[in-house]
Amino acid sequence: MAVKKNEALVIVESPAKAKTITKYLGPGYEVKASMGHVRDLPKSKMSVDVARDFAVDYQPIAGKEDVIADLRKAAKRSERVYLATDPDREGEAISWHLKELLGLPDESTYRVTFNEITKKVVNESIAQPRQIDMDLVDAQQARRVLDRVVGYQISPFLWKKIRRGLSAGRVQSVATRLVCEREEEIRNFKSEEYWSLDADLERVRPNLGRFTAAFYGKDKKMELHSQAEVEQVMDAVKALPFSVAGVKRQEKQRNPAPPFTTSTLQQEASRKLGMSPRRAMAVAQQLYEGVDITGEGTVGLITYMRTDSLRLSEEATAAARDFILGRYGQDYYPGKARVYKAKAGAQDAHEAIRPSNVQLVPEEIKKDLSQEQYRLYKLIWGRFVACQMASATYDSVTIEAQSGDYRFRATHTALKFAGYTAVYVEGKDEDEEAAQSPLPDLKEGEALELRDLKPQQHFTRPPARYTEASLIKALEEKGIGRPSTYAPTISTIEGREYVVKEGKYLRSTPLGETVNMVMKDKFPDIVDYDFTAQMEERLDEVEQGKEKWKDLMHSFYGDFSKELEKAESDVGERIKVPDEISEEVCPVCGRHLVYKSGRFGRFLACPGFPECTYTQPVVEQMPGKCPRCGGRLMKRTGKSRRTGKQYTYYGCEYNIIREGNPHDKCEFMTFDVPVEQTCPSCGHTLFKPSGRGARKPFCINEACPSFLPEDKRGYYKKKEDGEKAGTKKTAAKKTTTKKTTAKKTAAKKKA
Repeated sequence: MAVKKNEALVIVESPAKAKTITKYLGPGYEVKASMGHVRDLPKSKMSVDVARDFAVDYQPIAGKEDVIADLRKAAKRSERVYLATDPDREGEAISWHLKELLGLPDESTYRVTFNEITKKVVNESIAQPRQIDMDLVDAQQARRVLDRVVGYQISPFLWKKIRRGLSAGRVQSVATRLVCEREEEIRNFKSEEYWSLDADLERVRPNLGRFTAAFYGKDKKMELHSQAEVEQVMDAVKALPFSVAGVKRQEKQRNPAPPFTTSTLQQEASRKLGMSPRRAMAVAQQLYEGVDITGEGTVGLITYMRTDSLRLSEEATAAARDFILGRYGQDYYPGKARVYKAKAGAQDAHEAIRPSNVQLVPEEIKKDLSQEQYRLYKLIWGRFVACQMASATYDSVTIEAQSGDYRFRATHTALKFAGYTAVYVEGKDEDEEAAQSPLPDLKEGEALELRDLKPQQHFTRPPARYTEASLIKALEEKGIGRPSTYAPTISTIEGREYVVKEGKYLRSTPLGETVNMVMKDKFPDIVDYDFTAQMEERLDEVEQGKEKWKDLMHSFYGDFSKELEKAESDVGERIKVPDEISEEVCPVCGRHLVYKSGRFGRFLACPGFPECTYTQPVVEQMPGKCPRCGGRLMKRTGKSRRTGKQYTYYGCEYNIIREGNPHDKCEFMTFDVPVEQTCPSCGHTLFKPSGRGARKPFCINEACPSFLPEDKRGYYKKKEDGEKAGTKKTAAKKTTTKKTTAKKTAAKKKA
């Protein structure tokens, strides 16, 4: 008897996505997950035969045998197979690999994509399938083969020249170069002196308006470069009266930022939420694939999160309009939908990142989301709603005061109409400017009295190091990489220790600078900004069907092979990577400790090895001093033997140092976080409970009149019911253990 076939099989990448789509499709559809890629180039060899026209040796991924077998069985018992992997190059390639590996016939295999995972879009996509787009597949193949050839042929050279375990790549090497060159700029920066001069001015009639104006210049803006120049200005304005030379009042408008692309989402998540690009994309993937929402079921909360487009569908802008009018009123809507143009070179394959349903307000579904999901969803939701709202309006007043030929200016800007800022304000990499004080209502020609002059010396500062956000921005501006590559690129250069993250800033290491130096010397094209950007454009042309991927590989490999051959013949002596010296001093021999890398990451070691074998973990210095001995406080991490989870604690510098330290006498350690403030009563460093949110600092000095006992420090406490439930559970567990032990004892006696 013939087995009745299922109507259709839908294959997606993840179980979460499968769960969401299952709820949207009717009976007759079976949804299974491939768990990501099922076939790839093996890691053990290059798997690309350059001599045979770049023939590739794709193999099933080890450990996926059961998944592949299950998919084969499901495909055989289905009349149709829908490949519903992500809607980008990589997703298209996964669908093609599934088709090839499972041996799916052309006539019953279809490709569907979901820009958002909602019931409407899923059913519309299933109703309008297409064939696999081989141009997209070839573009992904070209990128994969290109990166494999570069990585697997340059990396062995770096092993010979520097040390084993290093790697190189088209995008990662350029990203490393950016960070190294910024570090070089900082080292070579020569600070220059400049001065500012503020004048405290007041109306001649007392108590009717005092304000501070900054020195501007004469007819044109002037820079004050020395104390002598400042004193010359001060002598001149002290001898002559001040008056109001002009008052300028104007209304300014500020427009909202466009909706998120992958790049801007990663940047903003880094600035506002402190999320790494990789973490932000992982959480965004969860929001895209679906979350269980009370009363709604499993819902895909956002559109696809790998995009460089600023385009929004008419349906989305109409939904935003209705929401804004309903919640905020007519004044907050600009009259028509805002349209944003994508940057030149953008693929524009999908919409911008936005909520799938704007009516799902973050605060209303917060209980159904994890903390990370809620924060990222709120960011995406707020940015989308704001981008369709009216501009914010500000009243700006500028007063120009004059004394002789010199002019001083004071400006104040006040919010008149909130507009989009009622929902969302874009984050910035730079520090926010200090708030301005309101200015008095003055008229042109009015006399002013000089109360004080405040000169201040300044020095120009070097450019700031890159943050993860600003590095992504720089890569995007130079046309290097694509939405799907930013997060893995930064993770790679951090993982290889070419750069390290200090606070929020990225700093190149001696290892990264050595590798960058060799790459610039031997493989200038690979680390050339323009060359890398042009290669990205050519990959886009493969996607558009304008160029064959193997033609691209042949044209690239000709010059690359010559560079590689020349580099191999010029290997020469190995380059020693300079030690990265820390500020920590070895307590045994007094040398400055240096950074080393081991199987568990970076640590500090004495450079006097093997005579001196002292090592210690890399620690972060915290504000304040040890309340017992006055030593520095250090942040450390440990791992629980019982649960295996990592935890953070804080201890005295003389507590974390091992045997042989003459100061090994202080055992202070706490899980509370030291803060910059000191106790007004005893002068000891204050601490606060660990965890997110605002926590009130307290004094832990028992001899201090301001000492706060532990039970009043605001630690988290379980609810009483929870405690009782926990007690019962423990008691039940003990009873079960006793019964099991008794049975085993009885069995032994019987035997």
